[in-house]
This record gives sequence, structure tokens and C-alpha cells, in this order.
Amino acid sequence: MNWNRQTLSAMPSHRYRPHTDRVTVTLPERNWPAGQLTAAPLWVPVDLRDGNQALAEQDLVPDDVTIVVFTAARTDLIARTYESVRGLPNMVLHMYTATAPTWREVVLGHDRGSLHRLIVAAASEVARGADARPGVRFEFSPEVFNLTEPDFVLQVCDSLTELWDACPDRPVIHNLPATVEISTPNVFADQIEYMHRHLARRESVILSVHPHNDRGTGVACAELAVLAGAQRVEGCLFGNGERTGNVDLVTLALNLHAQGVNPMIDLSDIDAVRRTVEYCNGIGVHPRHPYGGDLVYTAFSGTHQDAIRKGFAHHRAAAATAGVDPDAAPWDVPYLPIDPHDVGRDYQAVIRVNSQSGKGGVAHLLQEHYGVDLPRELQIDFARRVQHATDGSGTEMTAAQLWQLLRDNYSRSEDLHWWAVEHIEGGDALRIRATIDGRDVVGDATASGPVDAMTRILAEHGTEVEVLTLTQQSVGSGRDAEAVTFAHCRVGDRATWGVGLAHSVTASSLRAVLAAVARA
Repeated sequence: MNWNRQTLSAMPSHRYRPHTDRVTVTLPERNWPAGQLTAAPLWVPVDLRDGNQALAEQDLVPDDVTIVVFTAARTDLIARTYESVRGLPNMVLHMYTATAPTWREVVLGHDRGSLHRLIVAAASEVARGADARPGVRFEFSPEVFNLTEPDFVLQVCDSLTELWDACPDRPVIHNLPATVEISTPNVFADQIEYMHRHLARRESVILSVHPHNDRGTGVACAELAVLAGAQRVEGCLFGNGERTGNVDLVTLALNLHAQGVNPMIDLSDIDAVRRTVEYCNGIGVHPRHPYGGDLVYTAFSGTHQDAIRKGFAHHRAAAATAGVDPDAAPWDVPYLPIDPHDVGRDYQAVIRVNSQSGKGGVAHLLQEHYGVDLPRELQIDFARRVQHATDGSGTEMTAAQLWQLLRDNYSRSEDLHWWAVEHIEGGDALRIRATIDGRDVVGDATASGPVDAMTRILAEHGTEVEVLTLTQQSVGSGRDAEAVTFAHCRVGDRATWGVGLAHSVTASSLRAVLAAVARA
């Protein structure tokens, strides 16, 4: 393969083992690849997990919220954890122990048998602590589940299901963390489906997952895990958490929303949610973060902008034809997986113009902010000038700056006085006095209209002008309304554009033609 110029890097990749050397799971005829996400799982935000076990004393827990408290499998910590939630009517006590070989042998100093006995003893303390608490349920996490032998995890989880006497009305939660990602998401899905198939008293168990993001695949792991049988997902808003973060609940929820599935989380004001998370964590959300970043609904690329502009127009037309509000109509706009309005964003920042942008983005901003629909040929010509203006600095241009650039390049402030002396049958008699680049043009003529009459006067002064197209629109409303005319003219052997603005249509047309002549 002479075309492949890649070479080996100097990184010491030989120090690491593939996941197949660390954990294996046998799952013949897996079912999850054929699955489909049709409902939201139970969501558990663990943003407040560490150092926040005094909520009960200040009565901060809403009535419809179930608090989950987290404790290691140690008798003293279990007792303190129960004390921290005294008085709450509903809570889940979540006990964890690391079970993977390296953790249990190097960190905890146990083999499989002794670690299992430690877990059962701690789980018994958990059960005793709940004797007089009818609203308590239990959860167990075999930490580093994804690196633990599947048969050992199953043995431990089943023993706790029996010890805690799980039943459909009081199910036990078995939470399976990908504490440190070590494989592709399909491997994690196989591990979850293995547990889903083999757990005892399956109808009395809520199968939960807690993906991390070490490999950047936390969202994929969570989604495939739900396909594989998981019913509950623990994560953080915008993916905060330890190290590279826990799975992002915002992305998971809005991925469902984008597939027509109600996410069971209200993110209709995503910027308010983001501000709260950033304030509490002291960590900013990246501008490119899915759904919540400042730039995720923004297109700078010319081809993207053109597609989005046409998509918006098609969406509004389809909604009008169907007689429905555009905010309620089926959504199918290129490059925008969801309607920004769904999460409280407006359309002002969807298209922004910089040196990457083309005619579509420029035209969209002028249309949205000024109601001006540039002719296609003028869009192409003006886009080149916008790129020239932004290339050097790399900065963006606002709609106001684009409007000013358009006027600076295509309209002129030449002195123009004109009189429609009279309207006669078959035409208009026009008298003008104009200054074009310091040259006086004075004359009168009779023709089919004022513009035609002016071209005759210009011809008499040595300037042959052919008006190829004349497009007239209005800008503003009420007393501030102005007529704008886009004139495409051939002056000698050169075709050029002129833009005229005035309070009257006739004046704007004459100014547009004069501007084209002056530019030529």
C-alpha cells in the first residue's frame, strides 16, 4: 500500500493489554443489536454524590425526589449514612465495593471468596439499618464491573438479591459501573446482556449502569446498555464527574428526544440548566458540547448555511400548508437534529458569518434581520466581498455589519436631483441633475419609465447603460420604511450591481442605476 504514509509512533503501546486479555464474556446470539430505544430509562443524577450528605437537616429535598446515598461496604460508614438521611420518607441506600481482580487483590487484599463474605456481611448491616424504615430500598455496585469476571459479579449480585429479599414491589437495584472504560461499547453491551439474562429474580431487580467516559464512549455505552436490558442510568449533567467524567445525561435525554421519544427530563430551557451546572461545579460547558454548547446550533460553513436556509423556508412552507404552528410541525431541517426552540434557543445564532461562509449565510442574515432578499447573482458577488473583509482578521460579521458593507460596496451617495416633469401617454418625461464621481450629468428625456429615461440621458453623456434586472423591495416599516432597489446593469462591456435606497421607489431605482454606473 504505497499510498499509506502512516508510520509507527514512538508511544509505548506495548505496555497495555487488549480487553480480551483482561475480561471475557460469552454471549451467543446476542439480542441488543436488533433493539430500539422506545422509552426513557430511570435517570439518576449523581452530580451531588460527594460531600453532600446533610440535605435532610435543612429540609432541601422535594417531596417527589428520592435521595440515593452512597457508602462503602464498611459498618461504620453504613451507620453514618443512615444517620445522614434520618427523617426522609423515601431513600435508596447504595453500597459499593470494588470487585475487579486488580482492585480486590492490590487495593483491598482479598481473593474472590473473602471479598464475597465481606460484601455479604456489609449488606446484612444495610438490611438491619432499614428495619424500622419502610421507605428504604437497596442498591449495590460491584465497582469496576466491566473488568470483573462475569460469573463472580452474578454470584455476588444474586446473593444480595436473596439477602435483601427483593420483590417486584421492593426491587433491588444492581448497578454495573464501567468505572474505567477499557473496551468498545459493544463489549459493555454484551456484559450487560449477560447479566440481564442470568440474574436471579429478574422481575425484582432494576438493572442499572454507571458509565464513565475514559475512552470518550460513555454515551454509546449507556445507549447500548439500555438496548441490552438496563433499566436505569446513573450520570451527570453535561458529563461532569471524576476524571474524564460520568456519562452525560443531557446528551442521552436529548438523543431520545431527537428520536421522537419523550426523555422524561425537562430541558426546554437548556441555557438555564447549563448556567446552574456551571455555577455549582465551577466548570464551563464547552462551546461544542452536544445540545448545550454555545455553537452547536451555529453554522459558519457556506454549504451548511445554504442548506439550513432552504430547510427553514421549506419547514415554514410545509407548516403553513398543513395549517399548524411551525413550532409544532414535524422537524426535518438539514444539519439541525432538533429544533433549537425545543431547548429555549432562538434562531438568531443559527447562521453566523465569517471567512468560511458563503452566499447562503450572508443572504440569510440580511433576510432575517432586514427583510432583504438579495438576488442570487448579487449574493454570489457580495459573498466574495464578505470573505475578503473577514479573511484577514478571522472575525465574524454581524447582520448590521453586513448591511453596512453592502451599502458601502454597492450604493453611492452621489448627488441626484430628478423631476418627473410630466406623465404623458406611453411614457414619462424625466429631467435629472446628477453628479457621478465628480462629473455633472444634466438632461431630460421621455421614455417608458423614469429608469429608461435616465439611461437615455446617460447615453447622451457618453455612458451606454443596459439595465439587465431591477429588483425592488422594502426595508423597515412605518415612517422608517425605505425602498431598496438592486440594479444589475451592463455599463460598456462590464456587468455590475448597484443598490439604491430612498423613501420613494422611483428615487431608489434611479440611485441603484447610478450606483452601478459609478462602480463601473
